[in-house]
Amino acid sequence: MRLGKIVIVDDEKIVTSAFKTLFKVEGYEDVHLYNSPAEALEFLRHETPDLIISDFLMPEMNGLEFLREAKKLHNDVSMILLTGYADKENAIKAINDIGLYKYIEKPWDNDDLLMNIRNGIERSHLVSNLEKLVRERTAELSGIFNYCADGIIIIDNKSRIERVNPACENMTGLSAGALVNKSFYDITRCSAEFLPDADMPEFLLRDCCVINELSKKDTPVEVHFAAISDEKYVGVIRDVSVQKETEKLRDDFIATLTHDLRTPLLAAIQTLRFFLEGSIGSLEEKQKVLLSTMLHSNEDLLGLVNALLEVYRFESGQLKLCKTNFPLKDLVVQCYEELKPLTQKKNQDFEFVFEIEDNVYIQADRAELKRVITNLCGNAVNYTNPGGKITVLTKIRNNDLIFSVTDNGNGIPKEDMGNLFTRFSQGTTKKRSTGTGLGLYLSRQIIEAHGGKIWAESKIDKGSEFSFLLTDVAVSPSPLAGAEVNSAGRIC
Repeated sequence: MRLGKIVIVDDEKIVTSAFKTLFKVEGYEDVHLYNSPAEALEFLRHETPDLIISDFLMPEMNGLEFLREAKKLHNDVSMILLTGYADKENAIKAINDIGLYKYIEKPWDNDDLLMNIRNGIERSHLVSNLEKLVRERTAELSGIFNYCADGIIIIDNKSRIERVNPACENMTGLSAGALVNKSFYDITRCSAEFLPDADMPEFLLRDCCVINELSKKDTPVEVHFAAISDEKYVGVIRDVSVQKETEKLRDDFIATLTHDLRTPLLAAIQTLRFFLEGSIGSLEEKQKVLLSTMLHSNEDLLGLVNALLEVYRFESGQLKLCKTNFPLKDLVVQCYEELKPLTQKKNQDFEFVFEIEDNVYIQADRAELKRVITNLCGNAVNYTNPGGKITVLTKIRNNDLIFSVTDNGNGIPKEDMGNLFTRFSQGTTKKRSTGTGLGLYLSRQIIEAHGGKIWAESKIDKGSEFSFLLTDVAVSPSPLAGAEVNSAGRIC
């Protein structure tokens, strides 16, 4: 019999039934299955588990809400979120916001699932006991500290290293004596740095690499820190090399698949156009309607495929900006003219305000910046009611470009604001629209690739404002001034 009390919540009975069979085969006996988050919470008020597993999408209470409440009851218990690929960004955000141990994408591999369950139970035991063990300096702590496969590190409130275990020494290629008094960030490369804070008893660092001084190779890791006193934190450093490689293989597969879909889609679109243009003979009106519907559906699918490819190129670093110097006002006016028919159809007041000179040039990737402006303005048109008002402001301040789109639409719920610029987010968890949920994510990628910043503000029933800032992009009115360009006039 395997030790460990496990609580599983999924609104689909077929899933909990599958878990029941799996755990019976693997020898786990203390397993509690629930199809209702509320019933699971009632159980957790009286019992302390070693591991909690929850589905993400549930009608009564979603997985993030359930795990947030469970965290209040059992802060040290490992929690795993089951999620689909489309909700990956929400899962990653939840790891930082709630302090989850892991997310697992559906459909899962049983071996991988069982490994994470075993590790999660071990982690619960480790985290729940570390504070007591470190404080009392027992021999048992030394055993866990010395023989744990994960790196363990103790730092002070200024991120200075006080103690490491042998696994951490192996990761860095340095002895404990050489590591003590170094900053944690001297031995790692992280996308963001966090100084320990009394108001943040635990935090997770993702997108980190441990630097090995001997091999000169970086090991991708996730580091979970927890406070063991007012001035000391213990961190568990987990090697995620295999996970990263798996994610890369999956993303490469999706990119290859979407790329291969483009050719048959383009062929189908062109064939439908030939029919509709009468190149193969005249058509009846009913036939034109059906073929037009097919054409629009194929074009929508091609748009999704192209968006997925753009996401992959940005994330893999394959898409490089090609900057030129071009007149800013001409670009914005072009976007306005393309969107104006849509606003007229909805009887919307579509106003463009320019606080720039007509001859102001900026240095940026024109095509990618046009994509961002069109996307922000197009969203405002789509989500503003007929008869509403949309104001687009473009201004230059100290060579910085500030662009904003303001509407008086329905607004975005406060709880959804944090997900706006993530993959497959559509601005609200309450309902889905026909969009792909990639437009704002791509816009963020493009603006950040330019070294800029994009953000949003919104109030329910009052409207939203989306803005971006590009610093030091205004250049001389001469199209080629101040830029090194190739023969085509592009900086690539």
